[in-house]
Amino acid sequence: MTTISQKTTINATENSIVLCSKNSNFKNYGLSKAEIDYIKNEITKKEKKFVHINQLNRSVFIQITEAKKELYLTLEALRKAASTAHALIVADKIEQIAIVDEENNAAGTLAFAEGLALSNYQFLKYKKDKKKEQYSLKTISIYSKSISKTEIDELNVIVEATCICRTLVNEPVNFLTATQLSKEFQQLGKGAGFRVEVFDKAKIKALKMGGLLAVNRGSIDPPTFSIMEYKPKNAKNKQPIILVGKGVVYDTGGVSLKPTPNSMDMMKCDMAGAAAVGGTIYAIAKAKLPVHVIGLVPATDNRPGGNAYVPGDIITMYNGLTVEMLNADAEGRMILADALAYAQKYKPELVIDLATLTGAAVAAIGTSGIVAMGTADDTTKNQLKESGNLVYERLAEMPFWDDYDEMIKSDIADMKNLGGPHAGAITAGKFLARYIDYPWMHFDIAGPAFLTTKEAYRVKGGTGAGVRLLFNFLKDRTK
Repeated sequence: MTTISQKTTINATENSIVLCSKNSNFKNYGLSKAEIDYIKNEITKKEKKFVHINQLNRSVFIQITEAKKELYLTLEALRKAASTAHALIVADKIEQIAIVDEENNAAGTLAFAEGLALSNYQFLKYKKDKKKEQYSLKTISIYSKSISKTEIDELNVIVEATCICRTLVNEPVNFLTATQLSKEFQQLGKGAGFRVEVFDKAKIKALKMGGLLAVNRGSIDPPTFSIMEYKPKNAKNKQPIILVGKGVVYDTGGVSLKPTPNSMDMMKCDMAGAAAVGGTIYAIAKAKLPVHVIGLVPATDNRPGGNAYVPGDIITMYNGLTVEMLNADAEGRMILADALAYAQKYKPELVIDLATLTGAAVAAIGTSGIVAMGTADDTTKNQLKESGNLVYERLAEMPFWDDYDEMIKSDIADMKNLGGPHAGAITAGKFLARYIDYPWMHFDIAGPAFLTTKEAYRVKGGTGAGVRLLFNFLKDRTK
């Protein structure tokens, strides 16, 4: 992982990125008069925002920072600018880069460093010649009079946790089974200092978690149910905040088999919600935020083998409700429902679930944001939306009208696991709402969790969606 550190002096002989305005004089960075004249010409007459000076033994990058109409838009522009700079940095085989904050713009500088560090992520575990393909950049340092070491340490934690989430999502199911996912959580707990308990199949059967067991029936690998808890002595909340993550480590669609191209071939990512929960709790524990948080992750793969559940089956869930199963590919809500019902025992202050739940969410807003809905109060919703904007994991809140409840009514059971041909993301949320008795938000991250093409610092593959948003929200909530 790229390490970010603090600098106390400007070194005019090292590789640097200067974050500045058009009015800067550029005299403190080891540049000749001819180079300064060239920079000024590029940014004034040609209106360039980014200029690269190659001095053979080092590079100096000039990045002009401009305020947008909203702070969050400015921050995102700088993250994306950092991704552009990253391409040049690795092309020149640069190993170390210093970011100089000339404008005393702490938020903008941290956002740029974040974009640079996240752009440097790679998943090379299974590459034979990984050393040849590995990016050159190893360290990022920041010189700023307005940024503290604590802020840099926190940024390192956020980047690390996001990259942990990305790696879990990128792992194939022939490594990352439900059992292995639980082991990964246990390792994260040891590394960050939070408790992890794992229920095996026998315990899940004893608890009668019918949704999780039903989805698992077509698999030869057992399910798991992981409970992660971080409870510091100085926690500000009396009742826990609970994060629930969908942990379908691979989804074939079950007997309702998915097509392979652009669908099943990416379904190792169907546990991105689980990865986000693990990554978030890791970050919270590492940063020692004063918040009591519990993570619940039901995990299994969804396959059409063995005694797989089939359309028409009636499943009795953990809380006793019955479900008429009409589509085996609507499995995520089946396992999440058990976890949401289990969360009732903690009498939580708030529950947030994250899941790559529906193609309907992608159809509605693409990869640009997270489809959200739920029963939390307006203050909480607004706080979540603000955090989503600041880290640019924006929330698109869907209507949650009673009309949609009609779409999941069953003639022979308490509900069915499939709505009608429309509003699929909302009816999935309505299904989950039958299993809660507390303030709750549902995040459908099917769009942004896994990308087939790079989007600036959101690299191809697992993106770590949800980690930065939840960390920002929980940190702000403890103030």
